[in-house]
Amino acid sequence: MAEEAAGAPPGGVQGEVPAASQGAKGSNVPVVPLSVLDGGVHAGEDPPPYAASPAVPRPRAHRAVEEGGIEEGVGLTALMVAAARAIETGRPDALARDEYAAHFVRAAPARAHWPVCPQDVPGLDADPLWGRLGRYFALRTRVFDDHLLRRAQAGTRQVVLLGAGLDTRAYRLDWPAGSIVYELDRPGVLAFKQRTLDALAARPRAHRVTIPIDLRLDWTAALLAAGFDPAAPTAWLAEGLLLYLPPAAERHLVRTVHDHSAPGSALAWEAKLGVETEAVRTSPVYTAARDRIGVDLLALFDPEPRPDSAADLAALGWTTAVRTPYDFSRRFGRGPLPEPDDALAANRWTFAGLPER
Repeated sequence: MAEEAAGAPPGGVQGEVPAASQGAKGSNVPVVPLSVLDGGVHAGEDPPPYAASPAVPRPRAHRAVEEGGIEEGVGLTALMVAAARAIETGRPDALARDEYAAHFVRAAPARAHWPVCPQDVPGLDADPLWGRLGRYFALRTRVFDDHLLRRAQAGTRQVVLLGAGLDTRAYRLDWPAGSIVYELDRPGVLAFKQRTLDALAARPRAHRVTIPIDLRLDWTAALLAAGFDPAAPTAWLAEGLLLYLPPAAERHLVRTVHDHSAPGSALAWEAKLGVETEAVRTSPVYTAARDRIGVDLLALFDPEPRPDSAADLAALGWTTAVRTPYDFSRRFGRGPLPEPDDALAANRWTFAGLPER
């Protein structure tokens, strides 16, 4: 377990991250109004602010990688998402920005050749891996950023990132004073992440507590020992996690969140519904990830039918909203849209809230 005090990064700040909330100029894509619960931005409102971008050095390759950590299995998907965030950061119409993301990629020797800026990807938007799938990850980042910041602005000061991976929200986002961010993931992943951030002298903007643990095990004792207060409202996030868990593990995780949530808490997560057809399973998104960078998503996804966690939480008194990524692509005027044999069509983002008594 490691703790860090909040503070601005050394060396000052350079510029502000654009809100990127409006549709593209001239776009005829309709705007979909979304509720505060599901993390959307109301029509006519500005989105919550990002923190000013830190002055982060140019990324360079590093040598040390924790064995059994970031360059294999699900850990490798965290590097893939980091590369996608790095590429998105270089777009003029970026949905989200992460000045640390490229450093994670460069710190992993076997992946240091992966692209980290738009210029590295010829025909970027037409590329199924770094264009379509990469922008999906950027959109997901932005939507969950907005959701967490809205919860914080509503008074929640306790955030738990389940399967945090290379998430840098503790560093990127403009958290209210008194916010605490708990990050749970496997020891190797968090150790790699910490080394990379330490090399940058990065400092979080919220009180940050890392808890190295396998989420398939009992993680609540470690969370409580780290200072988590189950009597306080919590914003829980399971981004890019449940897809890889067996159904029983997902049910256990969701029930555990419920058992440790005070009224006013929220849980957001990503899931994939149903069983995809063979045409979808052989679509360019999946084959490009497997053949070009060695990330076989279909082999990593748990093959069993998914539980209906939204219904399970609703039965426990939570309010739930289930959205498709395309709801938000239309809202922002950019991001992936439906296509034939679509590898993203079954993806759902769910936002649940436990009402105040």
